[in-house]
Amino acid sequence: MEIYLMQQGHPFWDKTIELAENCSWKAGHYLAKRMKENAFLSWERVVAICDGENVVGFCTLTEKDELPDRFDYKPFIGYIFVDEKFRGNRYSEKMINQIEVYAKELGYAQVYIMSGERGLYEKFGFVKLGDCVTIYGVVDQLFQKTI
Repeated sequence: MEIYLMQQGHPFWDKTIELAENCSWKAGHYLAKRMKENAFLSWERVVAICDGENVVGFCTLTEKDELPDRFDYKPFIGYIFVDEKFRGNRYSEKMINQIEVYAKELGYAQVYIMSGERGLYEKFGFVKLGDCVTIYGVVDQLFQKTI
């Protein structure tokens, strides 16, 4: 398995768009759209985990996520997805670990995740800060990890 922190033009960019468009998770379609539009800041990254030439998972590191602008938390790890056939191999954790290294290189001391998942991100060392109403009007959990 190889992990790539990508920007537009990377050899696995289009394959990641394809997985995001066709994955079982509806949020994947939103990531595919952002990638097609290259709607990222210069330092933000899309992460792909690959089995040979096949992208089997993805996530992002971005300045903002679904938390309203009145909150000043950043950066966010988001769009975490691993293809069902490859789950159980800790690929999400491996991608998150790579993002943490990159975020630390950028000078960040913490990273954040917004998620409805219960009990998952705590396993990776994240602490729940609370429940927040998102920009979409739903309640998600806000997690933080010091890196």
